[in-house]
Amino acid sequence: MSSESKVSLVPPFTKETAILKVRKAEDGWNTRNPEHCCLAYSLDSKWRNRSEFATGREEIIQFLTRKWQKELDYRLIKELWAFGGSRIAVRFAYESHDAAGQWYRSYGNENWEFAEDGLMHHRYACINDLPIKESERLFHWPLGRRPDDHPSLTELGL
Repeated sequence: MSSESKVSLVPPFTKETAILKVRKAEDGWNTRNPEHCCLAYSLDSKWRNRSEFATGREEIIQFLTRKWQKELDYRLIKELWAFGGSRIAVRFAYESHDAAGQWYRSYGNENWEFAEDGLMHHRYACINDLPIKESERLFHWPLGRRPDDHPSLTELGL
C-alpha cells in the first residue's frame, strides 16, 4: 500500500491509520515468517492467544513457529472493528489445514494496544475453529499477501 509510506502508523489512530495498521498486520502474518512478524511487537509485548500466554519477542517467535508448523497453507484476512487513541480492535478469519488434510476456518477477535512508537505491547485474541471441507474454502490467493482485489470479510459475508 503506497499510501502507507506517507502516513505515520502510530497512536493516536485515525480511521485511515487504523485501517492501514490492520492491513499491515495482516500482511505480516500472511508471510508466515515469525522473525518478520515479531518486529511489529514491543520487546516486552504481552499476548493472550487462546490458552497460551507469551511475553516478549522470543516467546512470540516460538509461538508463531509452532503455529505455522501446525496450520498449513495459512491465509488470513483481518478487518478493523473499532479504534480509539492507542487501541485497535479487529475481527479476523483464516483458513488452514492440519497435517492430515483437514481444513479449518478460524474466526476471532483481537484487541491491540500500542506504544507511542507504534509497536504493539498488548494483544488479546479469542479464536474459534470450524472444520470445513476443502470445497468450502474462500481464501484462494497464492500464499503470501492477500491481493488488494480479494474480497474482505464483510464482502465474503463472514
